[in-house]
Amino acid sequence: MKSYHYPIEETWTTEEIIDVIEFFNLIEKAYESTVNRVDLLESYRQFKKVVPSKSEEKQYFSQFEHSSGYSSFHAVKLARDSENNEISLNSSR
Repeated sequence: MKSYHYPIEETWTTEEIIDVIEFFNLIEKAYESTVNRVDLLESYRQFKKVVPSKSEEKQYFSQFEHSSGYSSFHAVKLARDSENNEISLNSSR
């Protein structure tokens, strides 16, 4: 996996920062290989506890997509819509 700039806030607790970074790590994994859809959805739920506002979510998703090229929105949408255990947004798969 590559290293990207993760959108985090200094006001977040260590646990909150870990939750947000773990979520974005799973987004990376969904694009670079495969990820368990239940794990991604659970991580998204944890992310939403840290970032409950839809407008802030869009801001963080946009920052991460600008840095990585990976759309968090598309990954979460695929996880919600899929019935497969594993999901991937890797175009070479």
